Amino acid sequence: MNTAEGLKTMESAEMKPTAGMTRRAEVQEKADGDQEAKQEALAKQVRHQMRVIRQGAADLIGEEELERKVQASILTGKPLTIKFGMDPSAPDIHVGHAVPLRKLKQMQDLGHNIVVVIGDFTGKIGDPTGKHKGRKALTDSEVFRNAQTYQEQIFRILDRDKTQVRYNGEWLELLSLSDALELASTITVARMMERDDFQSRFRGGTPIGLHEFFYPLLQAYDSVELQADLELGGTDQTFNILMGRSLQKEKGQEAQAALFMPLLEGIDGKEKMSKSLGNYIGICEDARTMYTKVMQVPDHLIVKYFELTTDILPEELDKIKEQLADGRNPRDYKMILAKTVTLLYHTAEETEEAEKFFKEAFTDKAVPEQVDSLEVVLERGTLFDCIHPLISAGIVKSGGEFRRLIVQGGVQKNGVRVEALEENVQTGDVLKVGKRKFLRIEMC
Repeated sequence: MNTAEGLKTMESAEMKPTAGMTRRAEVQEKADGDQEAKQEALAKQVRHQMRVIRQGAADLIGEEELERKVQASILTGKPLTIKFGMDPSAPDIHVGHAVPLRKLKQMQDLGHNIVVVIGDFTGKIGDPTGKHKGRKALTDSEVFRNAQTYQEQIFRILDRDKTQVRYNGEWLELLSLSDALELASTITVARMMERDDFQSRFRGGTPIGLHEFFYPLLQAYDSVELQADLELGGTDQTFNILMGRSLQKEKGQEAQAALFMPLLEGIDGKEKMSKSLGNYIGICEDARTMYTKVMQVPDHLIVKYFELTTDILPEELDKIKEQLADGRNPRDYKMILAKTVTLLYHTAEETEEAEKFFKEAFTDKAVPEQVDSLEVVLERGTLFDCIHPLISAGIVKSGGEFRRLIVQGGVQKNGVRVEALEENVQTGDVLKVGKRKFLRIEMC
């Protein structure tokens, strides 16, 4: 073989990959593909968690930092610490109060650590939020009693075994005067006076106690103590929660994200849900009453109620939105909503009975869904208990008139004619008195 042929043979051999080289390339290509698949799976998990967290929220501050924390949590298996503060001042919870608790439950289901902070110490100061005068401080016994009631109710929503309950007196009572003064030095009076409630009280000449300035500061210190990754609260708590972010930065910690849930309109569709306005759904109400009240929610609030009062996932909610937009009867989804909400607080049997009661009383018998309430003290558990409330409400003039209406067939219960005052009644029953007046009995 001459020199030219030898060079050509060597060149050909160099260009042709060996079996070993091919194998290494295949292994590298597979490794690259596996890494890309892992990254996509991770990104998908992060997107899902962030959708769940954001769903229904009024605002999320520190979203980019939170997304990084969520990713790190998935990679390391270490759950985020999510803080929720409760000032034990009014222990009765309705589904409006439960909005942030339902969001906590969703994040708990994602595997994160929920810490409920009972403000036994700060409750003695009183949250000035939205108040036109200083709030009366609670006694130790009031704080303890309210805190116990709170826990009974919140564990109807949260998993008791996966929830930490802390009292901020654990660390706040240990602060010395020097600690308190150092804490006070982290914020100016001008910043504190940015609060609308303090401004309005100052302009109106209403006294502001110096101790009231400490409420948001001490509440913020709770976040430092817990090293919270995220704090959740209502939009009325914006100032307090953002104070937590500021204080964490001041103390050299990574700032918590701040998730704000909106205030929920009541079943009247107008005012904020409130027991005093009678437009509320209590989480301790019986299944019949709860189901019937949810059915009174206006059509335009169906999606919002799904978002804020249930544990529905974003993907499922997307389908409901699409079908409603396509013209599906809102009543169909309202019944799904009523069943879903009732099941969250009652057994399947109780919910099924409540649904059956509603269909029989309101659908089959053509009793209107939206009726006024009649508060009754049920002593005998019969129509006899309704006489005085009916007179007080101006529905009948006297017990004699009510008896005559019964005899004449002018009184119905859940669409069925009543024959005597001895007819049994209970919360949720709807009375028709005369030709047009419908009233739903509520035990008080």
